[in-house]
Amino acid sequence: MVERVEVGAAAEAGRRPSPSESEPVLVVDELIVEHQDRASGEVFRAVDNVSMTIGAGESVAVVGESGSGKTTLAMAVTALGARGRGEIRLLGRPLASLSRRELRALRPDVQVVMQDPHGSLDPRQSVLSGFRELRRLQPQRTAWIDDEGLLARVRLSPKILRHYPHQLSGGQAQRVCIARALLMRPRLIVADEPTSGLDVSVQADVLDLLREVRAETGASLLMISHDLAVVRALCDQVHVMYRGRVMESGPTEVVFTNPQDDYTRQLLDAVPGAAWRAHS
Repeated sequence: MVERVEVGAAAEAGRRPSPSESEPVLVVDELIVEHQDRASGEVFRAVDNVSMTIGAGESVAVVGESGSGKTTLAMAVTALGARGRGEIRLLGRPLASLSRRELRALRPDVQVVMQDPHGSLDPRQSVLSGFRELRRLQPQRTAWIDDEGLLARVRLSPKILRHYPHQLSGGQAQRVCIARALLMRPRLIVADEPTSGLDVSVQADVLDLLREVRAETGASLLMISHDLAVVRALCDQVHVMYRGRVMESGPTEVVFTNPQDDYTRQLLDAVPGAAWRAHS
């Protein structure tokens, strides 16, 4: 768990102590999400009886091949997609019972970093305008740092404040998205393939930034990824999904060095040149 500081220092550093740190940040209990195939009309389960818990300050990954249900799960737990059946409790509150107003009030505590950073940013807004909008909506929450200081935290020059998304590289756009998350001081960060499509050196920088944001905010992390090296570097716990079901769960090092499920072994064996079980 990431240690938090006292309230006075927290305001200066961008940390915000939680009123109940012992309570899980996210609880998913027997979640089922079904989709209908547009062509055939067939209904299939994208998420099939998935359960998981993320505690305060924990970093948890969901891994699996394309189509395994990872992103559907992420969209469900953030109320950005179909919620399905079962229970989702976010910051102690059942999503199914929240009104739209209550859900809007909860959103600043849950920040999403998506695979496509350019798609996450409003093409009509400069970086500065985007920050201003967040500050207008959440003035008390965002007052802890100015724009220049915020960009410095994600290793960006103040010059890009006037830039629009199309003027940013993929790495710069992803850093802006991380800066926006940091500005809100969330309790949960959901990162859906945040390094996909980026150069290797930029990927490493983005991972470092996610670590730093967690240290700044004390936030928990839910990482959605097919990149097992990224997961091993960043996450304490891992859930392996296949066709909507969780096939294996546990501490990342334990699962990666001594997998018990055949599908997990196949995923690990498919990583080129990786000696995943070298320490087993």
